[in-house]
Amino acid sequence: MAQVTFKNGPVTLVGNEVKVGDQAPDFTVLANDLSPVTLNDSEGKIRLFSVVPSLDTGVCDAQTRRFNEEAANLGDNVVIYTVSVDLPFAQKRWCGAAGIDAVQTVSDHRDLSFGEAYGVYIQELRLLTRAVFVVDANNKVTYVEYVPEATDHPNYEAAIAAVKALA
Repeated sequence: MAQVTFKNGPVTLVGNEVKVGDQAPDFTVLANDLSPVTLNDSEGKIRLFSVVPSLDTGVCDAQTRRFNEEAANLGDNVVIYTVSVDLPFAQKRWCGAAGIDAVQTVSDHRDLSFGEAYGVYIQELRLLTRAVFVVDANNKVTYVEYVPEATDHPNYEAAIAAVKALA
C-alpha cells in the first residue's frame, strides 16, 4: 500500500493500491445533482482523476483550477474529474464561485466507493488523500501518483503528459 502523510503525520490508507497496468476499478460517486457517476459513464474516453481532500483548502483549490485550465488544451476525448468527500452541494457552490467549468467535481462522501477502490481513503480523517490517476479509453490505468505528503501539490506536468501520450 502507498505510504502517505498528512501534515507530516502518518495516516492509514484503506482500500487497494492501484498501479500502472491495472484495470481501473469501478466506483460509484455522486455528481453535483446527486446522480450517480461510475467509471463506465465515461467509457471510451481518456480520464484524469484528480483526487483531493477538500476543495475548501488552498492546495486542493489550486489543483482543481490548474486541471480546469489544462482541460482546454486536451480535447473532447478527455474527461477530468475532481474527486473529494465534500458534499455535492458544496462542490457545486465552490465550482460556481471559482468559475470551474471544464472539470467535473464528484463526491465520494456517501460510500467512499472511489476511496476504497483506489486506495485513497484516509481512515483517521474520513478524507481522501491527494492522488492523480490517468485511465485510458479501455479502462487501463496508465499513470498513478499517490502524493507522499497529502498537503503538497501533485506533479501536474507528469499527469498532463500522461494524458497527452494517450490522445
